Amino acid sequence: MMRRTSVFLFGAAAGALIAVGATQPRLLLQPSQAVAAASDTYRQLNLFGDVFERVRADYVEKPDDAKLVEAAINGMLSSLDPHSTYMDAKDFRDMQVQTRGQFGGLGIEVTMEDGLVKVVAPIDDTPAAKAGVQAGDLIAKLDGEEVKGLTLNQAVDKMRGAVATPIKLTIIRKGQDKPLELTLTRDIINIKSVRSRVEADDIGYIRITSFSEQTGDNLKKAIADLTKQIGEDKLKGFIVDLRNNPGGLLDQAIDVSDAFLDRGEIVSTRGRNAEETERRNARPGDLAKGKPVIVLVNGGSASASEIVAGALQDHKRATILGSLSFGKGSVQTVIPVSGNAAIKLTTARYYTPSGRSIQAKGIEPDIELVQDVPQDVKEKAEAAGVETTRGEASLKGHLKNGEDEQTGSPAYVPPDPKDDTQLKLAIDLIQGVQKNAAYPADPKAAVPN
Repeated sequence: MMRRTSVFLFGAAAGALIAVGATQPRLLLQPSQAVAAASDTYRQLNLFGDVFERVRADYVEKPDDAKLVEAAINGMLSSLDPHSTYMDAKDFRDMQVQTRGQFGGLGIEVTMEDGLVKVVAPIDDTPAAKAGVQAGDLIAKLDGEEVKGLTLNQAVDKMRGAVATPIKLTIIRKGQDKPLELTLTRDIINIKSVRSRVEADDIGYIRITSFSEQTGDNLKKAIADLTKQIGEDKLKGFIVDLRNNPGGLLDQAIDVSDAFLDRGEIVSTRGRNAEETERRNARPGDLAKGKPVIVLVNGGSASASEIVAGALQDHKRATILGSLSFGKGSVQTVIPVSGNAAIKLTTARYYTPSGRSIQAKGIEPDIELVQDVPQDVKEKAEAAGVETTRGEASLKGHLKNGEDEQTGSPAYVPPDPKDDTQLKLAIDLIQGVQKNAAYPADPKAAVPN
């Protein structure tokens, strides 16, 4: 039976999800060539079997057969490109949680501090908020088990679980002499991929952190809420912040683009064979009603984010401001395999409405402004072995795209908006404090598609 597969786009860290049917490539070889090729393939598989048996028999310690096979699968996929990978059952479940945008849990954003889980913030109207969990609380025990010794992911896994099941938190709170014991009941937690606020009294600011199943609907609600809050006559424009957004579901990237477009192509995906080409088009209805739009991007804007930026740029519906985006222009298909696992396989490239492939090149902003990275942030990144400049072209084994590849740009957004030069410029442009020939974008100058 043919299994259903999914296609998605994750860039900087992790890409866009559409349901597709699995297809078989055409056999283009002559019969004699096909037999020879098959024979050579079987010889290689025999070689793999010989090596596998030799490792099982002679390695200094008895190896785990399942781990050996899994490592071999991982090696095969990772040799193709940086985004083709094997996901075991847990990784597959985690990916599904991320793309669904909801899970059973407590509703707290957390980090690790001194071996304990530190609460960054409770999410409104969740079990944690209702139980009185506060920002800055340190979680010392989970159901009586010490948190020290666990990784952050292990602790998060313990806090997540089936809806309606209880968990006891032992919390150390500043100003309290004794630890607090709180029993919370897990509930469905929705991951907020869209956040919005009013800037300078007359600008709608919309931050999209990823593209999960609720993103399109949440964006539409944000546009409606901001328009009502500010007043349609007073509203001067929208800022859509896609910085450090690694991607997500393709259909959601299409919905987000469609929200600002009346017509025309949004994206095309092209596989190995010509018949695998698909084109996605906008439907009538610009929810922003022609108000000017500025899209913010940086080196952490990847994949599905670049689809949105590329579509709005080609249609001249928005001005792209910031620094060169990540440059991930490939599409991955998630194919379930035995053992509740899956493989994520690169199956196509995507192109903007004008036919641009941004693979290893990125989206070049209409107005370039690179955000300065503070020295202490650079030093911490260097100590951790993390690059402050991000780009597909710098990844080993990436799909090549000609000789004019580019290496991305910094993926840094200041935590305090007053230090955010890219956001400040966007606000100044919409309010008319500063002028630039690229703003506002002129749809009449759009590239035909």
